[in-house]
Amino acid sequence: MNDPRLADSPPYEDNRPHTEGRSTATPPSHGTAPAFVPSPAVVPHRWPRLRRVAERHGPVLALYGALKLVGFCVFIYLLDSAGDFRGKHPRFGGGAHVWDVLGTWDGWWYQQIAAHGYHPALVPVPGATGLITVEGNSAAFFPLYPALMRLFSSCTGLGLFGAGLLVSVVASFAAALAIHAVTARIGGRRAGLAAAGLWAVWPGSGIEWSAYSESLYVALAAWACYAVMRHHWLTAGLLTCAAGLTRPTATALIAALAVAALLAVHRQWREVRRWGDAPGPDGKRRRRIAPRPLAAVAIAPLGLVGYLGWVGYRMGDYDGYFKLQEGAWAHTFDYGRQTLDVFTSLPVGHFDYLFASPFEDLVGVGTVLLALIVLPLLLRLRPPPVLVVHTLLTIALVLGSQQIFGNISRYLLPAFPLFIPCAVGMRRLSTPVLCAVLGIAAFASGSYAGYVLFELGVP
Repeated sequence: MNDPRLADSPPYEDNRPHTEGRSTATPPSHGTAPAFVPSPAVVPHRWPRLRRVAERHGPVLALYGALKLVGFCVFIYLLDSAGDFRGKHPRFGGGAHVWDVLGTWDGWWYQQIAAHGYHPALVPVPGATGLITVEGNSAAFFPLYPALMRLFSSCTGLGLFGAGLLVSVVASFAAALAIHAVTARIGGRRAGLAAAGLWAVWPGSGIEWSAYSESLYVALAAWACYAVMRHHWLTAGLLTCAAGLTRPTATALIAALAVAALLAVHRQWREVRRWGDAPGPDGKRRRRIAPRPLAAVAIAPLGLVGYLGWVGYRMGDYDGYFKLQEGAWAHTFDYGRQTLDVFTSLPVGHFDYLFASPFEDLVGVGTVLLALIVLPLLLRLRPPPVLVVHTLLTIALVLGSQQIFGNISRYLLPAFPLFIPCAVGMRRLSTPVLCAVLGIAAFASGSYAGYVLFELGVP
């Protein structure tokens, strides 16, 4: 055991083979096995990757979060200063605390679904002869948001209301990233940053941090459009399917995906006919039509159609969802008669139209006019067909429906491509000027997109 070779050997951690003066491929001269030293090539470079992700997405999240926080604080301050919520029913815009307002109206229904599930039924209101002839039922509200509310509540220990706010806040940041990604492909990263800022201050944005499903739907819709733009068809189909479980507005998204997919198939068919077995200009052979766009078209409507079919089956009437919307909430497609009535009454100071709410309706009229002004600018940029069809159909569905007109500012939030031409114009602004413009808009949004929507109208 008294080996002279080990008598003066250094401790174990320093007992490494010396490779100086010889190739690293040459084995050490002594008989002991060298300690394992991992090659730099196999060491995962997590920090550089995380740094690149932070550099790419950090400014978007920071800008959106800062602007949204400013508007949210203004909204909460106005609520607390007025104090009107203290005298209202907890289900209809009231509560013991100022933040309770964020879970009222539609938020109350979502909490009921998360707690008790669905019991679809068409129950007539005894003796009713007006617009409201059917009792309200939770089946009018789509299931994905309350399902996530319940899941987050189980995972975090939060109550259903707190879990619902958490889902909405997380989804709003996801939507900001998606809007940035879509806009950046058209106008560059700086335009994408401005578009994410506009998502924080646009009319109706006060609903983004509340127990409502708008943030979740816009996140799914925007990422679905981005997936279509990247030709990730199956991802787009799955996201659209999920959007169909969130809001009925997904009809526009489903149609937009279908148009984009069919155009892609037509383009592939023409290339197959033109090039046959010979390689095309990009060096690829086109022997057959790729099935993924058609698979996306088949997947996309499953969520919406499946939920409507389930509600109709449980009610014993496959038109039950639409009868519930019309009989309990007076929501129906009237080809724009309600919108025309508002636009011809409000400018002359008449408020005898259906569901009149002057302050909220004024914001709604301004939002519609803004959308109609921006729409030609969007078309001038020649965006991908999925964005054009989605925007046009969303606007048509909103303006062509009989509903509480003041809510139109939040119903138009899914038409996020309208941000693109504004953002492209704003990209020329220096960073301080851009932050100043959006910051002022954030202060205003606390009033026009928050307080007016929740307290002076019915969100």
